[in-house]
Amino acid sequence: MQITFATGNPNKIIEVKEVLPSNIQITGLRDIGCTEEIPETSPTIEGNAIQKAQYVYDHYGVNCFSEDTGLEVEALGGEPGVNTARYAGEDKDPRANIQLTLKKLSGIKNRKARFKTVIALILDGKIHTFEGIVEGTITEKPLGDGGFGYDPIFRPNGYDRTFAELGMDVKKEISHRSRAVQKLVRFLEKNVGA
Repeated sequence: MQITFATGNPNKIIEVKEVLPSNIQITGLRDIGCTEEIPETSPTIEGNAIQKAQYVYDHYGVNCFSEDTGLEVEALGGEPGVNTARYAGEDKDPRANIQLTLKKLSGIKNRKARFKTVIALILDGKIHTFEGIVEGTITEKPLGDGGFGYDPIFRPNGYDRTFAELGMDVKKEISHRSRAVQKLVRFLEKNVGA
């Protein structure tokens, strides 16, 4: 089965391919000729995931899925949330996002946070959503050089290292994105014999 992953982030494509069975072939946006910026104007993570998938389905006529992920920090009222990638500005600078998060948490004891991924699948015009959540805490400073985004400051519950220190093998087993993708895979296997 072939399905388009509506993202321009090559790291996300690699991460998802790691957990998909080999008989599900992923194509990216460039593979279908989509080079424009896909709108993300919803106030929710789920809404953005659906909006991106719907855009690709409507404009390119392919079965597809998209995902939106947010880091939700309890002491910051759920920020950065839907603005995770653009927290420190429109240029989507991961280091600036990390520094802003740490600055806002300076002196705050409650460092509880969670990563939430919502995948929106459009299969033959029908929308299905799948959610993955991993709970954790924000560290005092960046640790590790693996992963991407906020991985150097997010320590998942039950581990003494950040996502950036744990490496891709562990992250793909326990991450929010992996949990959502596993639900997507189970759905595809059950409904389309992937």
